[in-house]
Amino acid sequence: MDREKFAELVREALDDLPPIFRKKLYNIQVVVEERPVEKGSLLGLYQGVPFKHRGVWYGNVLPDRITLFKSNIERISRTDEEIKVWVREVLIHEIGHYFGFSEADLRRLKSS
Repeated sequence: MDREKFAELVREALDDLPPIFRKKLYNIQVVVEERPVEKGSLLGLYQGVPFKHRGVWYGNVLPDRITLFKSNIERISRTDEEIKVWVREVLIHEIGHYFGFSEADLRRLKSS
């Protein structure tokens, strides 16, 4: 899949988020990279200060960043439809980190 089509899937996944979550996304950038700097199977990465840890001191900071790794998502997908599903799942997972959920929290939520 070309990079522009992949980025369009990311935009669609963001647009499909429930408004209650979209409205709370503040000072965050979502980007697509071909692959992680270090080799591995990482599908996405959140970097920043989780929303629940921001206080009155939070301001004049660079945007938090969610990165989706295109090659790794494509590698685990057989069709464009599977890529779309993975993009949505990875984006929601990383947004969970933005809101302050740990890996264990996200696993518990997914299994319930």
